[in-house]
Amino acid sequence: MQFAIEFYFPDPHAPWQRGTNENTNNLLREYLPKSQDMSDIPAPEFAEYAHKLNTRPKKCLGWRTPYEVFYNETLHLI
Repeated sequence: MQFAIEFYFPDPHAPWQRGTNENTNNLLREYLPKSQDMSDIPAPEFAEYAHKLNTRPKKCLGWRTPYEVFYNETLHLI
């Protein structure tokens, strides 16, 4: 099966091309010092940080949380 979908890879060392990724990394740094390697974080602790970020209201989502938006969109697919 083929899809006509265009996709792009960011250039190495070009953080401005990965806005969402860079923003999420900065949000994680509210809980973790920059010197800490994220690969050393135990899965349950990382899941806690992900839950905190996914239940935080966002202006770009009309002050809804990413969890609310994803959950509501998923329900519409069922």
